[in-house]
Amino acid sequence: MNAESDGRQGGSESVPHAATGDDAPTKGPVLGSRAPRFIQRSRPLHLSWQVGVFIVGLAVVGVGIVMLPLPGPGWLVIFAGMAIWATEFVWAQLVLAWTKRKVTEAAHRALDPKVRRRNLILTTIAVVVCAAAVSVYVWKFGVVMPWKIEQ
Repeated sequence: MNAESDGRQGGSESVPHAATGDDAPTKGPVLGSRAPRFIQRSRPLHLSWQVGVFIVGLAVVGVGIVMLPLPGPGWLVIFAGMAIWATEFVWAQLVLAWTKRKVTEAAHRALDPKVRRRNLILTTIAVVVCAAAVSVYVWKFGVVMPWKIEQ
């Protein structure tokens, strides 16, 4: 009986740690709506608040998606839209926490000296290959732009 209760306690405590990525349960982010108290008290008002937050977040994420192929900070705007959603929706809070954790891990990996050395070597190889391709093109066709080549 004690083993079951210990197992349940350990399982219930480990779920919030995994979901939030924090070491202590008291330091985890508060999940749920951050709407003002008077809005949360009224169900119709809170539902309309959630619809409004969803529409605004959707518009910001949509603009970010449009900015991906166009000039502009597309990913930054998409994350801003996710942050807007995270003010109201638990799923967005969890996605944003997961994204922050993965970006932090990637930044730490990128600062690893072995990874930096490998990236420098790969970049050097890519530059040499591109320079060789440009040299072959200039040797074969000269310095004539492709749209001015006579057929």
